Amino acid sequence: MSLQSVREFFRDQNLDIPIIELGVSTATVALAAEAHGVEPGRIAKTLSFRLGDDRVILVVARGDARIENKKFKQAFGKGKMLPPDEVAELTGHPVGGVCPFGLAQALPVYLDKRLQDFDEVLPAAGSTHTAVRISPMQLASVTNGQWVDVC
Repeated sequence: MSLQSVREFFRDQNLDIPIIELGVSTATVALAAEAHGVEPGRIAKTLSFRLGDDRVILVVARGDARIENKKFKQAFGKGKMLPPDEVAELTGHPVGGVCPFGLAQALPVYLDKRLQDFDEVLPAAGSTHTAVRISPMQLASVTNGQWVDVC
């Protein structure tokens, strides 16, 4: 369902973004970077958080970046990463294939500004073997994402 929901999302948005399907796992930043022949920073990882007010948000960050607690708290207040079963339930995507497209329910998407270091990044596309190549600006546009500084 997950890959299919991404395909449907792109179709419904009239987006001509090819989905790359590989025969090897791209479930981690290291695996994805190797499989696509890019530096780890170009892998756009999607992280899921529950905030102190119980809202769930997605943060898309470059693959070699870490969330900085102080910056995260300044931007959102308290928050913690969701456990894998909740991630799959709320996004409709398995861990390792989570992306900001074709979500099971509407969730706010935030993009760390360091993604803008690249002309093209590779977020997953709903499964542990898929990705898309997209510019950070198009990623923000397609997801209605807001730029933040949390890494």
